[in-house]
Amino acid sequence: MPLREIAIGGLYLSPLLLYALVGLGATLLMRSLLFRLLGANRLWFEAWFDVSLFVICTAAAAYLSRVITGIA
Repeated sequence: MPLREIAIGGLYLSPLLLYALVGLGATLLMRSLLFRLLGANRLWFEAWFDVSLFVICTAAAAYLSRVITGIA
């Protein structure tokens, strides 16, 4: 998957930073919804759960970006 830098005011940023920010927002949203629906005692090892959910959401953001833009 080719990642192309994003130029903002002469500063080149990795698109992975954008994916990570989207993944963080999705993680916070999904975490709050899951904790409201299931409760805190149903989800074990909260730190592992948060990290795993962040990685999954970041990977999903990168995949969806690739599908939407059509980059092979």
